[in-house]
Parts: sequence; structure tokens; C-alpha cells
Amino acid sequence: MKNLTRNFGALMLAPLLALAPAAALTAPAKAEYPERPIVLYISYGAGGATDYQARDVTAPAARKSAKGGIGAAINIVNKPGAGGRRGWNEFVNTAKADGYELAAYNVPHFIAQSIGDKKKPSYNRGNLEPIANWGADPAVLIVSKESEFKTLKDLVDFARANPGKLTANGAGTLTGHHIAFLQFQKAAGIKMAYVPDPKGGANALAQVKGGHVKAGFNNLSDAFRSKDELRILAVAASARNTDFLPDVPTFAEQGFGAVDDSSVNFRGVMAPKGTPNAVLEQLSKDLVAMFSSGRVKKKMKLAGAPLRVMNRAEVQKMWAQREKDLKALLSDL
Repeated sequence: MKNLTRNFGALMLAPLLALAPAAALTAPAKAEYPERPIVLYISYGAGGATDYQARDVTAPAARKSAKGGIGAAINIVNKPGAGGRRGWNEFVNTAKADGYELAAYNVPHFIAQSIGDKKKPSYNRGNLEPIANWGADPAVLIVSKESEFKTLKDLVDFARANPGKLTANGAGTLTGHHIAFLQFQKAAGIKMAYVPDPKGGANALAQVKGGHVKAGFNNLSDAFRSKDELRILAVAASARNTDFLPDVPTFAEQGFGAVDDSSVNFRGVMAPKGTPNAVLEQLSKDLVAMFSSGRVKKKMKLAGAPLRVMNRAEVQKMWAQREKDLKALLSDL
């Protein structure tokens, strides 16, 4: 009876064992990342430097995997408002950590806001993962072509004679523009009125062109593309930008050494915390290759946008150093 039971069991199991190799051969292969388009959220409006560089430079290059891309389409979605707060808050609270929902970061913006905003936004360096950096865009002080201010000295003289009456705008509070404003105000010993533009840098630039504010702090790249309609008085950086604005002196050259490169706007790509490390590392490698390609370099140069390519490890170090420096800077300002 025992032998009969054993033989019956063997007979029942044999067909299953015979099918096992065939089942293994027909099992679906694990999909390789990325297998579908990626969404890249921009926390600023259309037409500004971040949007332009992501939409017209990064996104078109992404599909060309054989030419230094990532092999998938990148779809740009704008979520502007409150100097980036709206978009980054929504991203941290709702984005899936699967590598298909990414966001453009702006530093010092999101780090300064996480430190200095009394409302304490949801995002901070601890719940976001850097992937790769593509640019480093200094702030510049601009006035309209018809402005009474021909030089930085003219502007300072007016501000000293008229405390609080000189209006200067920028793309929100606790952004690079705002930090440059605060540094300059303190260094010059003047009192100005900062006007944060809720629609971002592109609209802020338009307001300066139209004479709706007396001055503005904006991105070098945006100012470069509109240089025929503006007067650019100074660059907030440690040295002149010889590639795009070689004739525009720094604040330090004009006697305001405390205005350094703390406001330089680093731009890149990040993911929500929890995104698989393998995806982060692959994206970092592919994006660095893409940002370093001749196509991207050419497009960035045409846009007057300084290129600064960094991989994931380099961006992690930059974020950490910026947070340390900004804590000291903001407490002082």
C-alpha cells in the first residue's frame, strides 16, 4: 500500500515538473528602468530660467539615449507659486518614489526656505534625494533701459537719500534673488523694499522692463537673453562672468565685498526620499552624460546659462555645505 501511494504521488508530480521549464521560459522578463516617460515638476512658471533650461534643453535631449540621454521622454509640468513652495510641497507630499516622478531643484531656494520660513514647508534636505546638477546661475541687479540709474552708485545714492522708496523685485522670498537683495542692502547700508513676484522670475523680469519696479534681482541667464531691454548693474558672484557678461562688474568690484556667491542658483534634478538607490545611481550617471553632451552645452550657451555639471555624490556635498552656510548667513541677515 505504501508503494502504491508513493507511485501515485510520483505520477501526479511528473507532469508539473515537466511543465516547470516551459513556465520559466514564458515568464515575463523584468522591465528595465525607464520603461515609460518621466514627469519632471518645475516649481516656477513657464518662460523663466529653470523652465527654459528644463523644457528646451533637458527634455529634448533625454530621449536620445545613444547621444547621452536617458532613453525616455521627460514631460515638464509647471507648479509655480510662492517662490517654489507650492510645487515642492506638493512634490514631497504626493510624488511616488519610483523614479518616474522627479522635480527640478533650485539651491539656495528650497534649502533657505526650509531653514528660514516660519511656516515650515514640508520639504527639506532630509526628504529629498539629489540626482544630478546641470547649472549654476548667478543673481544680477537689473534696471530698465530707461532707468534713471546708470550705475550701481546712482542706485545706492538714491536709496540712501530715499530710505525704503527703492523697490526691487525677485522670484519670491528666501530665493537666491532675495538673498542677494538682503546681502546688498546690508553691505550698502541702505533700506530698500523687496517685492516678491508670485509668478516667478520671468514675470519679475517683465515688471522691471516695464518700469513697474525701480530695480530687480534676477537670473544672469534671463537677463542675458533680455540684455538689449535692460541695464545690468552688477553680478552677485565671486568673479565676473566672462562667457556672457564680461563687461558687468561684480558687487565686490564696486565696493560691496559682502555680496558673494551665496545666492548663485544651482539647478538640477531630484527625487523623493525612498526612491530605489539603483534608480538614483543610474539616473545620475545618465543625466551627467546628458548634461555633458555637446548638444546640451550648445543650447545652454545660446541661452546664456552657465553650465555646472555635478553627479549625485557631488550634489550631496554641495547641498550639505549650502545648508551649513545658509544657516549662518540667514541668522546674520
